Amino acid sequence: MAKGKVIFQEDLCKGCNLCVTVCPAGVIAIDNTNLNAKGYYPAGVVNADKCIACMNCALICPDLVITVERLDK
Repeated sequence: MAKGKVIFQEDLCKGCNLCVTVCPAGVIAIDNTNLNAKGYYPAGVVNADKCIACMNCALICPDLVITVERLDK
């Protein structure tokens, strides 16, 4: 199974939660403890080792703040 690495530009994230809802592996969550530069609670990676590089999060993000890198073995 493919592995991936999710990268967020957290200061641009509006915390819309769309990426969290489409991640089949539970890799992403909203960080309810820290505000970003725009005053939102951003999404971030919580289970990096579970990423399957499906790119659902990057495709659904309305602000293009997510990049997924595929890690080939």
